[in-house]
Amino acid sequence: MFRKMRRFKQLLPEAETREIIAQGTTGVLGVNGDDGYPYTVAVNHVLVGDKIYFHSAKAGHKIDSIKKDPKVSFIVVDKDDVVSREYTTYFRSGVVFGKAHVVEDEDERKQAFRALSEKFSADDLDRYDEIMEKEAHLASVVCIDIEHITGKEAMELVKQR
Repeated sequence: MFRKMRRFKQLLPEAETREIIAQGTTGVLGVNGDDGYPYTVAVNHVLVGDKIYFHSAKAGHKIDSIKKDPKVSFIVVDKDDVVSREYTTYFRSGVVFGKAHVVEDEDERKQAFRALSEKFSADDLDRYDEIMEKEAHLASVVCIDIEHITGKEAMELVKQR
C-alpha cells in the first residue's frame, strides 16, 4: 500500500525515525485541502505509542479537511544543514502516513493534553489544572493513527555511521 523508499540505503531504522518524531517540536501536517489542493500546516505535536496528537482550533481549513478526508501525512525534520561547498544538505527526517480524527473521548483528550503539556510546558505543570479549566474547552485535540512510518537521511550522514 505504501511505496518502498527508492533510495533504500538512506532509510533510517524505525526506532530512529520514531525518536526524530518524538523529539521534534514542530511537524508539518499535510491534508487533502479545498478543491483537491494539498494543504500543509505546522503544528506542535507529541508522539504517544502509535499515535501523534496535536491541538487545534475547533474550526478551520485543517479540521474541515480532516473531516472530509482523514488520510494525512506528517513530517518532522531533525537535521537540515546546508553545506554550500558541497552543493548539498545534510538532512534527517521522519515521515508518517495515517488517518486523523478529532478526539471525542474525554479521557483520551485529557491524556493528550497532559502529554502535550509535559512535552512543551514541563517547567509550568503547576499551572496545568488552571490552564485546562480555563482553555481546554476552546480547543480540539487531533489524533493521527500511524499506519506507516519512514525516515531518511543524507547519504553523507549514512557514510559517517
